[in-house]
Amino acid sequence: MQKIALITDSGCDLDTEVLNKYNMFFLPLRIIYKDNDYLDRLEITPEELYLSLEKEIPKTSLPDGQYIENTLNQIEAQGYTHAISISISSGLSGTANSLRIIAENHPNLKTYIFDSKTLSMPQGSIALIAAEMIESGSTFEDIIEVLPKIREKTDGYFTLNTLDYLKKGGRIGKVSGTIGEMLNIKPIISINDDGIYFTHSKARGRKQAIGKLREILDEHLSVAKCKVWILQGGALDEAKAFFEVVKDLPNITHISISTIGPALGVHAGPGLLGLAIQRD
Repeated sequence: MQKIALITDSGCDLDTEVLNKYNMFFLPLRIIYKDNDYLDRLEITPEELYLSLEKEIPKTSLPDGQYIENTLNQIEAQGYTHAISISISSGLSGTANSLRIIAENHPNLKTYIFDSKTLSMPQGSIALIAAEMIESGSTFEDIIEVLPKIREKTDGYFTLNTLDYLKKGGRIGKVSGTIGEMLNIKPIISINDDGIYFTHSKARGRKQAIGKLREILDEHLSVAKCKVWILQGGALDEAKAFFEVVKDLPNITHISISTIGPALGVHAGPGLLGLAIQRD
């Protein structure tokens, strides 16, 4: 009989209550300062990260190899026969590859690493469906077959107050970022099929950027019922206001506000507002 463990990393932005509810095994990314480093979400909060940015912009790194090894040992010790990982995009992190290599040392555990090609709640929403399928008794084979189809129905979009942090983190060209700042251009950023950031559309100023997010949501809802998560990082008031405006739109089957974690916050800076949309 199959006993399936579900693994995800802190790029998924699922909160502790949800992780515990579905007994997900959690791999924290690392937030690295000159004099210290922290386990993402476990040892540093988004608020603490934002407060530190004026003094130092930390680097981010994939989960520690020994932490991954210990997690797999724990999974085996608890009698699991199979493990499915829903990992942050390999285009943004080496987490999936590191887990794949370390899992080779555990031949008795049949492991499938799914590269979500996304992050934050788009990644988290895929993990949630996998968790629900495990809970309902679906087989390992059924779950891994459906994951790519779920990913095709899942999208994420966000806008930022400033492009400075993406520039400093090497996630966007310095020249294009500087020109955008000068013209007060606020790009709507999404992730392509290769799991890399790209500019979905552009707006002039913050108000127009939020309006563009509303247009994107309307487009999705016009063709299908959708689950919706409003993403925010240091922009809770704006997220709440956006929630009130869109919460009763037809075709929304779920809507909530999700806070992005420190690892994404390093590259976004305070002021991220976005959407995760999953077509039912």
